[in-house]
Amino acid sequence: MGRSRVRQFWSFNRPALALRALATVLLLGLFTGSSHARPDPAADPAFRRFLENLWPEAETKGVSRATFDSAIRGLDKPDLTLPDLDLPGKAKTDSSGQAEFTRAPDKYLDKPYLEKLAAEGRQLLVRHKAALDRIEQEIGVDRYSVLAIWGRETAFGRHQLPHDSLRVLATLAYIGRRKELFHAELIAAMRMLEAGVPRSDMRSSWAGAVGLTQFMPSEYFIHAYDLDRDGKTDIFRSVPDALASAARQLQGKGWVRGETWGYEVIVPPTGDCAYEGPLQSRSIADWSKLGFQRAGGRSFTAKDLPLDAYLMSPAGGYGPSFLALENFKVIRKYNTSDLYALFVGHLADRIAGGGDFAGRWGGTGPQNTRVIEEIQERLKSRGYDVDKIDGKIGSNTRKVIGAYQRASRLKVDCWPSNTVLDHLKSANSAR
Repeated sequence: MGRSRVRQFWSFNRPALALRALATVLLLGLFTGSSHARPDPAADPAFRRFLENLWPEAETKGVSRATFDSAIRGLDKPDLTLPDLDLPGKAKTDSSGQAEFTRAPDKYLDKPYLEKLAAEGRQLLVRHKAALDRIEQEIGVDRYSVLAIWGRETAFGRHQLPHDSLRVLATLAYIGRRKELFHAELIAAMRMLEAGVPRSDMRSSWAGAVGLTQFMPSEYFIHAYDLDRDGKTDIFRSVPDALASAARQLQGKGWVRGETWGYEVIVPPTGDCAYEGPLQSRSIADWSKLGFQRAGGRSFTAKDLPLDAYLMSPAGGYGPSFLALENFKVIRKYNTSDLYALFVGHLADRIAGGGDFAGRWGGTGPQNTRVIEEIQERLKSRGYDVDKIDGKIGSNTRKVIGAYQRASRLKVDCWPSNTVLDHLKSANSAR
């Protein structure tokens, strides 16, 4: 009975239903067809061609066509809001997305934030004791440094990464200042998808680093570590895996088991940034002979004296100075910045029970990439030994600025200020 009534219903309404179906088809055609006929006017066809042309290389690296198509799906235009771009006809953008190269040292090494992270870190020492024990035993990196990396990178997992890694890497490979580097990272990110990492996990910083401890995709295949032995390496949700992978990366970059990162020191009146930088490395015993003393009323131990170290003053004359050991260089390879490595090293000390810096940080103001770059260019043109013009403050830049200030009878603070730039401009115009 019911079945016949249904037949009668369909028979009675067939013309009306046909009209409705036709209308539906027309509407669907209107929306779907128009999207093909009129593509997004903001789309970049050249960008799409660039991505499509990556297929042969991706295939040779083991990426399937399905994974490749999934990786570039929706990437119709580059993200022009990213820093570090080289846009045709426009000035190159700087690395303003990276706090290490924009914030003043006293702001980057914010005392309340360091105290908060250190307190959390001490709690995590207990919570993840078993994993940290195994990391020290199997990999040889101390628990405090591993936790400090996690704290600096994602605030122990609280920081929500704002970008889609594939879009970031595709943009930087297409119009970034370091195209070759990010080209390789983009292919590596596709390989991560091929290995089973969900696309939804590929959230990143502005430079494409992913996971709890911020791995570039190429590093994932070299250093990722399955510490919890569940058969998969998960740097996104597994704290043991993420921490062990960070430790493996430090180990792979030359970590010295059982050694600290460095020491805060008191610089003698005769010392300044002329002594700074890795090229001026010498034993701590030799630094002591030059009058450099450990800060905070402490002394170097007999074990410290043979260690090779270099002077590092990240705020020039406006903050504490440090003797940096080999593990400082290793942390710096994780993220190429003196401030980053100092943050991680100091946070590790505080998680282990250490206190604040002995010296005080002065107000230098924010780092201005354009000002720094112009100072570097002008100093290089005057014959100073500037190793690279990158708009970043490193030991070489501080040392060269100090040399110029000394030669020009200016106050020697070794800092790339507007005062230094103005003096360079006036000196050039007077030549």
